[in-house]
Amino acid sequence: MAAAQPPPAERTGRRAVVLVIDACGVGALPDAAAYGDAGTNTLAHVADAVGGVHLPALGALGLGSITTVRGVAPARSPAIHGRLHPLGPGKDSIAGHWELMGVVMDAALPTYPHGFPPEVVERLEGALGRPLICNRPDDGLTAIDQFGEEHLRDGALILYTSQDSVLQLAAHADRMPPEELYRACELARAQMNGEHAVGRVIARPFTGAPGAFTRTDGRRDYALAPPSRSYLDALRERGVRVHAVGKVHDLFAGVGIDEAHPGARNDVALAETERLLSRLEAGLVFVNLIETDQLYGHRKDAAGFARALEAIDAAVGRMLGAMREGDLLVVTADHGVDPAHPGTDHTREHVPLLAATRGLLTAGGGERHDGPLADVGASVLAWLMGESEPDLPGAPFIS
Repeated sequence: MAAAQPPPAERTGRRAVVLVIDACGVGALPDAAAYGDAGTNTLAHVADAVGGVHLPALGALGLGSITTVRGVAPARSPAIHGRLHPLGPGKDSIAGHWELMGVVMDAALPTYPHGFPPEVVERLEGALGRPLICNRPDDGLTAIDQFGEEHLRDGALILYTSQDSVLQLAAHADRMPPEELYRACELARAQMNGEHAVGRVIARPFTGAPGAFTRTDGRRDYALAPPSRSYLDALRERGVRVHAVGKVHDLFAGVGIDEAHPGARNDVALAETERLLSRLEAGLVFVNLIETDQLYGHRKDAAGFARALEAIDAAVGRMLGAMREGDLLVVTADHGVDPAHPGTDHTREHVPLLAATRGLLTAGGGERHDGPLADVGASVLAWLMGESEPDLPGAPFIS
């Protein structure tokens, strides 16, 4: 009997890396005004706020050819570059990441601009066996600072949301060990169904003394499972292994993913990505770089955002230098969070597309490509397998 043949991706040694720079939008979408986001452009406004950014690797790929970015000139010989847009509603991480892999929602997930209604809070308290305090849209650090002492004293969990479809539970690690908080979030996830099926339930453990509370790296996201097949499923059905770095695994509720890898901080996620590339012979590495959103975007810290971009740029430069035949690198985002815009919410924006292979790096000739986010998933499948999925949205920008 003949030996079983490995799938085409392994026979050819093809690999793909998709790096998602969380919240790095590049200009308002046509319907942005309906979300209150007219005129937004996260990347351009971050660069303006700090007097320009130094991003030589991303610039060489064509970042400055996508939109005007202070400090980043248009590339002389860009790779594939352009702007991507969602096909469905929303402007949060779930919608963005799902759409990158071909999952488009018909309706936006529920949000709670005035906090959760009394019947939801009552149901949650019954399931968790603890009272809940705060219950309002809030920045996580503000909620912890204002309600942390009460939580330490009485054991009540801090419940808050945002303008995204999220339910967040915060607890001090000394008052409620993280594993117990995770179990509470699993119970809350089970309760939030039907009309209250929020996109994510998020565990937010913190430590420290009153006046100096700090969140730990122990965040966990309990997301809805994608409502339909994705390009991740299509890859796994063909024997291609899918590696998720950072919160990607959580955003997909583990569906379509073979292995989850750490990435609660950008340095950890980037180091893990480079480690995977040093040992993997084939497959997809799908990475979320969270700090531009979580640490800097929502807090309107343009300087921190710019520093994070420069650290990402350095890592991208290393990856480009180590690319081999059969590698595809895609750099993109999921939504915006413009520091020049009122409020701290995500913003409804286009996201950048930068895509390179070793051939494009050496020979040039990258063209502009504007299209839906799902083109990323379609391109990964086409690159790794030479195939398409007619039932999924998106068209490849590379074959």
